[in-house]
Amino acid sequence: MKKKLLKGLSVLAAAGLFAACQNEEVKQSEEDTHESHQHTEETGNTETAPAVIEGLSDHYHTGDTVELTAAADIETDGHWHWYTSEDQENWELIEGEYEDALSLEAADEQYIKTVLYDDEHEPVAESDPVNIKIDDHTGDIYNGHFEDNQIEDRDISDWSGEWQSIYPYLESGELDDVFEHKSEDGDMTAEEYKEYYREGYMTNVNEINITDSGEFTFYESDEEYTGKYEYDGYEILEYEAGNRGVRFIFNKTDGDGEAPDFIQFSDHIIAPEKSSHFHLYWGDDREALLDEVVNWPTYYPADSTADSIKKDMLKH
Repeated sequence: MKKKLLKGLSVLAAAGLFAACQNEEVKQSEEDTHESHQHTEETGNTETAPAVIEGLSDHYHTGDTVELTAAADIETDGHWHWYTSEDQENWELIEGEYEDALSLEAADEQYIKTVLYDDEHEPVAESDPVNIKIDDHTGDIYNGHFEDNQIEDRDISDWSGEWQSIYPYLESGELDDVFEHKSEDGDMTAEEYKEYYREGYMTNVNEINITDSGEFTFYESDEEYTGKYEYDGYEILEYEAGNRGVRFIFNKTDGDGEAPDFIQFSDHIIAPEKSSHFHLYWGDDREALLDEVVNWPTYYPADSTADSIKKDMLKH
C-alpha cells in the first residue's frame, strides 16, 4: 500500500407479543371491537408461515418517510400488526396500523417486523425484522477525513448486486435540481456543475451486475461481457484540498477480453459496509488508474428511480 498526492476532488418481548387486535364494520366500531379483546401469542414458539416486508431502502435521511408493504402466501380475512424495536428483543406494537402497508418517519437503527393474524386472531405469518438506517452523508469519513488505522479491507459482497449508471439521468435533465442546489452555495453556476458532473459520470456501461463470488457482468449498449475478479488491496489518495480517499481494488483473474484488468471502487466508506452507491475506475493499468480523478462513472441500485437518486444526492 502507498499514498499518492493527487490533484482533484474527496414493550413487547419476542417471547410474548401482547397486542390489541381491531376488527371493524366501520372505523370507530372496529376500534371498539379491538379494544374489547386481546390475544397473547408466543410467536417464537408458534409455527407461522413466512411473511416478507418490501420497500426497504438501503438507507434513509433524517426526516424521510419509510414506506413498507407486507405480503404472505396465505388467504385470510385477517389483519396485520406492525412492531418496532431497538434491540430485536423488546418489541412494541405500532398503534393503529392494521393494514399491509406501513408509513412512518425513519429512525436510525430501528427494527421493524410484522405479523399477520387470521380472523380468529391467531398469528399465521411473521416476517423477519428489517433494519432502518439513516445516513445523512455528513460524517468526517464521508468527507474524507480519517486516520490510516480506521481503514479495513473489504469483501466484494459490499458491492454485490445489480447497479445502474446515473449518467442517463444527467443527460435527460432529471438531475438538474441537484446542480441548481449545488450552485446556491458553491462557486460555479448550475450549468457549470452539470458539465463537471457530465465529465465525471460519462460512461457507455449503463448496467453492472456483481456477484458475491466476484463475477462482474458489464452491459454496454447491446453488448455484455464478464470478468472474474479478486481483491487486490487498497490505496490511500491524498487530495490538494486536504481530504483523502480510499480506492478498493480488484484485479481480473478470468473473463472476456473486453472486461478491464482492474476495477477500483470509491464510495466514501473505508471499512466493511454494504455500499448504497459508488464511483468506479477501470482500466488495464493499475497505477495509471490511481491518477484518474476526472471520470468516475457512478452507480446506484438498479431499482432506484430518478426521484430517489435525486433525493439522495440533494443530501450530499
